[in-house]
Amino acid sequence: MVNITAKANTLRKAIAQAEVKVSRIETIQAIQENKVPKGNVFEMAKTAGLFAAKKTSDVIPDCHPLPIEYTSISFEIKNLTIYITTEIHTIYKTGVEVEAMHASSVVALTMYDMLKPVDKNIEIQNIRLVEKKGGKSDRKETFNPPLTASVIVCSDSISQGKKEDRAGKVIIEKLENCEVEISDYIIIPDEVTEIQNQIKKYTEQGVNMVLITGGTGLSQRDVTPEAVKPLLEKEIPGVAEAMRAYGQDRTPLAMLSRSVAGLIQETLVVTLPGSTNGAKESMEALFPSLLHLFKIRNGGQH
Repeated sequence: MVNITAKANTLRKAIAQAEVKVSRIETIQAIQENKVPKGNVFEMAKTAGLFAAKKTSDVIPDCHPLPIEYTSISFEIKNLTIYITTEIHTIYKTGVEVEAMHASSVVALTMYDMLKPVDKNIEIQNIRLVEKKGGKSDRKETFNPPLTASVIVCSDSISQGKKEDRAGKVIIEKLENCEVEISDYIIIPDEVTEIQNQIKKYTEQGVNMVLITGGTGLSQRDVTPEAVKPLLEKEIPGVAEAMRAYGQDRTPLAMLSRSVAGLIQETLVVTLPGSTNGAKESMEALFPSLLHLFKIRNGGQH
């Protein structure tokens, strides 16, 4: 199965349809009047569909087992066609499109099986996904002109050439995947004054985002939060909480991060862990959802 461990739980919905076409009006009447020998067609088929939704991962090899938190199955008759509509909700890392289509398929097959004694010419048609919501594709924002970001790597050892920066490059890669332009990338030592000077420089330039990796831990040289906090005009606690919550699902050490985030004028400043994994996971937790901030700041326009 595809690795989804990097994804975050979100509310996901899917609606699928299938059609069962009978060959004569008497079949429809038998369904409506509950005269089909095998029993109540709609009730039996709905029950089968509910089981199918929950068992999708057992029969489709690449489907992940996931919590089905809501399933609705409804029927509509138009002439000789019965339209089956299945809606499924979950709060999970991946969507429920296949679950909705699988359930609709099994509903249609159950109806076929129940109706074949009274109608030999039944057809199952048009099994399809009608709608899906949730996940990162729903949250992708477009900006014209593109947003800009500067990336600061705070590290004594990297600035001295003793280690190679990887966390900053991970941050840049994620930003570029979100169509954010990189205006600058700099490596500096863990010094409060130097961190503050760089932030002030970028805010004066009107850069949309300043992302700082490193110095958010608990060693004596970890001073990034102390440098950033006095400059923030409007702190955004939920950003740091989202990073820690996401990290906590992957390692208990995430609770030791002191990341902060907030606004300086119209520039968003976010501090991230200095480890490569910490930076990568924090970026996964925040983007692209965090970009919606700039829609809000611009009254929905950019």
